[in-house]
Amino acid sequence: MTIYEIIGTVTGVAGVWLAARENIWTWPMGMLSTIMLIYVCYDARLYADVGLNIFYFVTSGYGWYAWLHANPDNTREELPVTRTLPQQWLGLLAFSLIFTGALGYFLTHFTNADLSYTDSATTGVSLAGYWMMARKKLENWLVWLLVDSVYVGIYLYKELYLLAGLYFVFLILATDGYIKWRRAFQVAQLA
Repeated sequence: MTIYEIIGTVTGVAGVWLAARENIWTWPMGMLSTIMLIYVCYDARLYADVGLNIFYFVTSGYGWYAWLHANPDNTREELPVTRTLPQQWLGLLAFSLIFTGALGYFLTHFTNADLSYTDSATTGVSLAGYWMMARKKLENWLVWLLVDSVYVGIYLYKELYLLAGLYFVFLILATDGYIKWRRAFQVAQLA
């Protein structure tokens, strides 16, 4: 266990806790967490996760902006929670499958990565979930429940016990986030 893993874990929990509460500070907290986890995942030879954390860091700016500027007229009214449309689900599924196959192949044949296809699948689904969260799609929390369950197993296998614990906490926070966002969605529908 390194200081990077500890800081990444603490700030990761704080970031997801803030996301469940629709708090804009989720984005900078997540950025700090991803910086720390880039090092941890590189050291564990989970290269798809390194790339995922770089993506998280860069696109946190997009999420931050999207949450602040929901309207085309650039007002500061925050983005509301909405449902994922069927065509969005199809696009996200297609993206995840193609991404998994392509990255898994690359990591298997051109690197010394461990768990190439599993790591690629969790990365592809995480990218889809992250887009959903940035757009405040209610079902993003269900995607996180699925992918975080797999991550617990990956990190236990890699003996990254603090990260396995982090992703177990993420499971609890994803459940909480889903309940809170569903409530916000229902309230908005009544308005």
